[in-house]
Amino acid sequence: MRIAIPAEDNRGLDSNVCPHFGRARFFVLVDVEGGKLVNVDVVSMPFERHMPGDIPNFLRNKGVELVIAYGVGRRAMEFFENLGIKVITGASGRVGDVVEGYLRDKLNLDEEWQVRDEFKKHR
Repeated sequence: MRIAIPAEDNRGLDSNVCPHFGRARFFVLVDVEGGKLVNVDVVSMPFERHMPGDIPNFLRNKGVELVIAYGVGRRAMEFFENLGIKVITGASGRVGDVVEGYLRDKLNLDEEWQVRDEFKKHR
């Protein structure tokens, strides 16, 4: 399974999750097999500005099956759903810790991210 996490920079597992999915300049792509991390890649966003659906399609073309993020807008969520890509929201902190939490089924999520002022317009 390939997982994508929006990152604040290009340090891979040492990056922090970018709080605004659509503003991420980097994505950490993590390959998991048998519940274990087997590969990590960092990819840069190929476009300066994007239209609705650009990022979900970009990630689909990279083989992503799951996105773990903090805040994701409603339209992006709809695109992911239509592409068959699962999305988990409310994740924050160091990307490596988020991946480890997911793999151990102990991912700490902010279930109220959508009501925070900076995300209300995305609902």
